[in-house]
Amino acid sequence: MFLSSALKVNCRTMPLTRLLEISSILNAKRQFSSIQQGNKFTRDYKQYLQLSNGEVGSYFHDVPLKLDRSCKTVNMIVEVPRWSNAKFEISKELDYNPIVQDTKKGKVRFVHNIFPYHGYIHNYGALPQTWEDPNQTSVGSLKGDNDPLDCCEIGSDVLETGSVLEVKILGSLALIDDGELDWKVIAINVNDPLATEINNLNDVEDKLPGILNATREWFRNYKIPAGKPPNEFAFDGAYKDVHETIDTIQECNDAWKSLISSKQVDGAPSTKRAGEGVKIKPDIKPAQEIPAEVHKWSYVEARLDNCS
Repeated sequence: MFLSSALKVNCRTMPLTRLLEISSILNAKRQFSSIQQGNKFTRDYKQYLQLSNGEVGSYFHDVPLKLDRSCKTVNMIVEVPRWSNAKFEISKELDYNPIVQDTKKGKVRFVHNIFPYHGYIHNYGALPQTWEDPNQTSVGSLKGDNDPLDCCEIGSDVLETGSVLEVKILGSLALIDDGELDWKVIAINVNDPLATEINNLNDVEDKLPGILNATREWFRNYKIPAGKPPNEFAFDGAYKDVHETIDTIQECNDAWKSLISSKQVDGAPSTKRAGEGVKIKPDIKPAQEIPAEVHKWSYVEARLDNCS
C-alpha cells in the first residue's frame, strides 16, 4: 500500500503510464537480481539492485518492506554473510544506494575475528524502506543513526550479499554507537528449518541457547580490537520483544516515508530510485586479495550476563 503512496512523490515529473509500470514491477512477486561493478574488496566495488525489467533500483527505497503484523514478518536485505569480515553496507550517499564496502581513512573496512567467531556472528543486513531519523529522539535523548534499520538473521544458512528474503521478527537490541541509536532487529529466515518453532525471544533461548547473550557480547566488543571502548546499550542491554520491535519498525518506516516525500537536504540519504529507466551493465573485475591480517584472531575478555 505504501509503495503506491511513495510513488506519488514523482507524479509531477513522471507520466502516469510510467508510474503504473514501476508500481507493477515493484509489487510483482519475483526474485530481485543484482549488477556488480568493480573489484570486490576495493573502494570501487558496487552491487546494484536490478528490477525484473532490467532497470536499476535502490536497495534502500525500491525493495518493499512488506511488514506483516499478523505473521510478524518483514523483508530483509543481506549485506554481510555470516562468518565473513568485509563490512558491506547499503550506500546512503550514492544514487540508487548500491551495496559498497565501508571505508575508514581511505581503506576498506573488515571487522576483526573475536574468538570464537570468524567475522560477523550472523547474516547481517538491513530492512528496506526504514530510516533511523537523526533529527528525532526516540529513546531518551538518543537520535537515529541516519541508516536503515539493521537486522541480524540467526538461521542456519550462510546467505549471499544482496539477497532479499522474508524473515520472521523475534525481537531487537538497542545499541548505542558513537552516541547514536542503532537498533539491531533479531529475525530468522522464514524458510529456515527452525522458523516454525521460533516465534519469540523465549523460543530463541530454548532452541538456540546462548545465542542472545553471544549476540549482545559480539556487538559490545567488536570494535575493541580497533582500539575503541566497548559499545553500550539502551535499556541496560535488555532485548525488546516482538511487539515492541514491530512498533519500532513501523516508526522507522514512517520516518522513511517522510524522507522520500521531503526535499533533499544536506546529510540525508540519497532518495534516487527506480522510475527513470536507467540501466547499468555489469563490469565485474577480479576480487582483490583479502589482507592476511584479516584472518587473525582477537581475544576479548567475555562479559556474559543474563539480561534479556
